Amino acid sequence: MDLLSALSLGELALSFSRVPLFPVFDLSYFIVSILYLKYEPGAVELSRRHPLASWLCAMLHCFGSYILADLLLGEPLIDYFSNSSSILLASAVWYLIFFCPLDLFYKCVCFLPVKLIFVAMKEVVRVRKIAVGIHHAHHHYHHGWFVMIATGWVKGSGVALMSNFEQLLRGVWKPETNELLHMSFPTKASLYGAILFTLQQTRWLPVSKATLIFIFTMFMVSCKVFLTATHSHSSPFDALEGYICPVLFGAAWGGSHGGSHGGGGPGAQHSAVPAKSKEELSEGSRKKKTKKAD
Repeated sequence: MDLLSALSLGELALSFSRVPLFPVFDLSYFIVSILYLKYEPGAVELSRRHPLASWLCAMLHCFGSYILADLLLGEPLIDYFSNSSSILLASAVWYLIFFCPLDLFYKCVCFLPVKLIFVAMKEVVRVRKIAVGIHHAHHHYHHGWFVMIATGWVKGSGVALMSNFEQLLRGVWKPETNELLHMSFPTKASLYGAILFTLQQTRWLPVSKATLIFIFTMFMVSCKVFLTATHSHSSPFDALEGYICPVLFGAAWGGSHGGSHGGGGPGAQHSAVPAKSKEELSEGSRKKKTKKAD
């Protein structure tokens, strides 16, 4: 009986929520974030020619969420850079990934089983940042639901929402890659998570914060590890959005993306009907013109 009570979900969630993030989980977050920077076209060349610009991009990938949250709440944008330990740790990861001899560090952390561990640990940090961001926003705006959702969203999405600014530091301008136009799974999940944590913070969701952190973290870890292992860019929300968005907005979220996936929702059926009727009408009008000409 004591063992069952010790292993209860509430106790497990509470213990999990008290696990410190620094340095192990933060290290994993920095590694995965800077790995994604190195995947960007021209990032390696930039690190050789303009190491300062490359370092700034790496810091944005690691701390962009804090900068955006401070901007929303009217706090000093450079405030988080006073955390010297995190800055030094992230800088060390940046140097090892880009400048380690023979790319040994990069090859080690890119080894898929190792990378999956880091990806899972990064999602632990992401969910914790969403929860902390909403708690911080609630301290300033007790009834500001939209402020809390927005703060939690940018805390979880990080540099994705400021990707165009980060590209400018690399000398690239691709407005068509705006994250709001083509939202990835982490960005969407951060938004939905921010809504859930806001409901919990305002007492509309009858569950403890520790339990919600644990459950949502397990969901994020499972999805992100699976997507990374299968090299998939899809989203677990695609099927649900394919049915809900045509009803609410008349098209699937993301516009043209719904059609490219094979038309899984009712929106694809509705869009095919008008096209067919137009072809029939145009063919009928041609037949009438032919008869008149005869």
